[in-house]
Amino acid sequence: MLVIVLENAPPRLRGRLAIWLLEIRAGVYVGAYNRKIRDYLWQQVETGLEDGNAVMAWQTANEAGFDFVTLGANRRMPVAFDGAQLVSFLPLPTDDAVEVSASFPAP
Repeated sequence: MLVIVLENAPPRLRGRLAIWLLEIRAGVYVGAYNRKIRDYLWQQVETGLEDGNAVMAWQTANEAGFDFVTLGANRRMPVAFDGAQLVSFLPLPTDDAVEVSASFPAP
């Protein structure tokens, strides 16, 4: 099983993936391909993603039963921990100007 999830991806990339995979929800593609085709599809994502972000997960023979890769800016970042790949959440970006205006009401 292969799953690719795209966010903010250009229509031409979405169309290219739809040729190979079934789009079961907006930006969510599934299929069952070997490593060679999986690598080809990920190369298409890397080439066409532009400012979006993507994750690809597939079934493999490890302790978790799957593996994944990510691309683009996202709060969820993969982290290797004791041989397992986990996901770490980055903190929300803060805007100092908003915090200051909330602390000191306008006259």
